[in-house]
Amino acid sequence: MDTPHVLDQPITLAPAGHDLPGEAARLRALGPLIRVTLPGGIPAWYPTRHDVLEQIILHPEVGKDPRRHWRDWPKVAENPEWSWLLGWIGEQNMFTASGSDHARLRKLIAPSFTARRTKAMRPIVERITAELLDALEKAPAGEPVDLRTAYAHPLPMRVICELIGLPEEMRPDFARLIENVVDTTVTPEQALANYAELQTALEDLIACKRRHPADDLTTEVINARDQEDRLTDDELRGTLLLVIGGGHETTVNLISNAIHALLTHPDHLAAVIDGRITWPAVIEETLRWAPSIANLPLRFTLAPLTFAGVTIPKGEAILTTYLAANHDPARHGADACRFNPAREGGSGHLSFGIGVHRCLGAELARMEAGIALPALFERFPAIRLATDIKPTDQVPSFLVQGWQRLPVHLHASSAASE
Repeated sequence: MDTPHVLDQPITLAPAGHDLPGEAARLRALGPLIRVTLPGGIPAWYPTRHDVLEQIILHPEVGKDPRRHWRDWPKVAENPEWSWLLGWIGEQNMFTASGSDHARLRKLIAPSFTARRTKAMRPIVERITAELLDALEKAPAGEPVDLRTAYAHPLPMRVICELIGLPEEMRPDFARLIENVVDTTVTPEQALANYAELQTALEDLIACKRRHPADDLTTEVINARDQEDRLTDDELRGTLLLVIGGGHETTVNLISNAIHALLTHPDHLAAVIDGRITWPAVIEETLRWAPSIANLPLRFTLAPLTFAGVTIPKGEAILTTYLAANHDPARHGADACRFNPAREGGSGHLSFGIGVHRCLGAELARMEAGIALPALFERFPAIRLATDIKPTDQVPSFLVQGWQRLPVHLHASSAASE
């Protein structure tokens, strides 16, 4: 077998991410593993195929701790252009941990996301969903409603806030700060200011819960730090940020991406409504076709490693390219770039990870979407987009795939009903 050619010059990824599927396809045409440049000039490797990404994720000599595994980690503090990375890999939590540290941190959080605990959250999700739908009923007739703002965002935000016990008055600031972390078009000054404000917000939350402990995840994590000394202060802050950010932003985009996909594919929507396609199939296909996390920073080689004939030197960074893997024709067929909830094997995506780093909140996200989507279309069967949604309406990020706004009409127009 021929050795793949490695390009002389890395490919620069578009910071705003307005054409993530097209970018993935163009890179795949160049080879299985491509050298790229991330915003700010950060060098990394981009796997373009499902099999290659899976091998990388599962390889025992690929780590996630930038402080120990990435030779360029000192440059993050030296170069303000790299500061957007801080909200992703600057924290110490199970997302950036490997080996025994990862197992210790995961064990602390895992009990809150067991099948039993997730099932116990179902009445809460149903209640919040019903409240949001009732509020939508009161929207002025004939005026468009932004479903991201009024439905897709508040549902998972309220669910995760109830789970962790985030006080009502703190929720808007956390939502804003996490959205800024996701935005990979911010200036270095904005990224640094946002990261500093985020640290202050986390300290305020910890102080609040120490004064007012309750039966919630935040109090449990604080107790692990204070009583058992199983967490450092940095790990405490990092763990809370991971749960808050990972627990709502990804589900916001799962719900809004599914709504958009169905409204722009009326034949599939009709098949769902009449029972020919199931809601779980819609959710899995949305996760595959439009994963909330398209690209996840970063993994690092602990030794020189070869994948698909390409050798990555020790200490280099690899982007976890979920969207590229999910659109790989070799895995998902020639129409992998199309939304088709009737396809077979749609659950074979990597959007929630694989192995020991598989997302703990995957089943909670599926449950929220599985309640929110049918409830919306049952309540508003005539729902339709109020305007054409353009690529520039997407979240400005090469990491996250979602919509900044989702304007719809909830009811049939008066002209159509006559």
